[in-house]
Amino acid sequence: MTATALPTARDLEVISLVGFAHGVSHFFHLLLPPLFPWLMSDFGLSFTGIGATMTIFFTVSAIGQALAGFLVDRYGAAQVLSGGIVCFSIAALLLAAADGYAGLVGVAALAGLGNSVFHPADFTVLNRHVSPPRLSHAFSVHGLSGNLGWALAPVFMTGIAATAGWRSAALAAAGLAGLALGVLFWRRRSLADPLPSAQIGFSGPAGPMFAFLRSAAVWLCFAFFFLITTAFGAIQNFATPILQNLHGLSLAAGATALSAYLAGGAGGILTGGFLAQKGDQERLIAAALGTGALLAIALALLPLPAWSVLPLMAGIGYGTGIAGPSRDLLVRRAATSRFGQAAYGRVYGFVYSGLDAGLALAPLAFGGLMDDGRFAAVLVGIALLQGMAILTAYRVGGLMRHGTASPLA
Repeated sequence: MTATALPTARDLEVISLVGFAHGVSHFFHLLLPPLFPWLMSDFGLSFTGIGATMTIFFTVSAIGQALAGFLVDRYGAAQVLSGGIVCFSIAALLLAAADGYAGLVGVAALAGLGNSVFHPADFTVLNRHVSPPRLSHAFSVHGLSGNLGWALAPVFMTGIAATAGWRSAALAAAGLAGLALGVLFWRRRSLADPLPSAQIGFSGPAGPMFAFLRSAAVWLCFAFFFLITTAFGAIQNFATPILQNLHGLSLAAGATALSAYLAGGAGGILTGGFLAQKGDQERLIAAALGTGALLAIALALLPLPAWSVLPLMAGIGYGTGIAGPSRDLLVRRAATSRFGQAAYGRVYGFVYSGLDAGLALAPLAFGGLMDDGRFAAVLVGIALLQGMAILTAYRVGGLMRHGTASPLA
């Protein structure tokens, strides 16, 4: 085998392993929601009560993600990644044995804790192991695998629950987590840190443990994730009733339009992996999110025919997806501009906690507008959030170009 083929094979293995693990993490985002009808019936729960479990999930994940990065830098990404999957497995087993609402709260909290490790661990592994020319493709596969995990979970969980009961579905989810843990253990050497932990942990160019929090670029990246994910959460939660009320779609057509958005996002992620490789990530982000924002405003304000809604929703998703790999490369630039690889875990953990914070906030931020029947205002708000995200991306790019990524004034 040639020298070129060896790195290629290693890159592909690492990308595949991390992508598989990330798909499992997104699967466990939806451990509970597909089972809501059964859980509400068996435990006498309201929509508010059962929905609060997901707020708990994302709150724990947001806080845990910021902290998990320190564990990644101290103990290594592979070990922390395995710990997250162990949490998933235990959460699923607890769900299978749950006998009331308190048990569901514990399941949500433990699953959120497991979810918290994935972004700092995944991106640390990819940045340390994958050749720089393939990083954009690695980030593209990472994002796409998450979408596939989301797509699999409802079919998997509801299919088993409908035929064998929701407790059997929970046990099957535990089996999936066990399979993932076995695969990571089998190929653990492929994910192990390439240098001794003393050389890449808290010592070295990263400086003091919390030095990264003095970086303006790191805070701007956090803000970027918070903004775009709040917009995504609004679409994910409310797109169907918005489209029903603004454009007269049926419930089924509205759900299909949401699926078109998610499918467009998956296609955009694949395209974005190739485009991000060419550089100038902030301009690509601006073009992609800017197009999506304009389409959202069109949906909000124009008297469009019903048939046009589906391609417009797909276009918004496509633009958001294209921005994904460039977004991840932008964070990498912010992480390495001053701290090198010594603080990958801390930087990625903190920045991506903005993702969970946005998902937790979106229902609260836009729920009032929905209750007041201001459906167009929700879409305009989504466009404004994407516009603000563009400004933060340009600001990060400017700091990188001028070498002023840190410190904060």
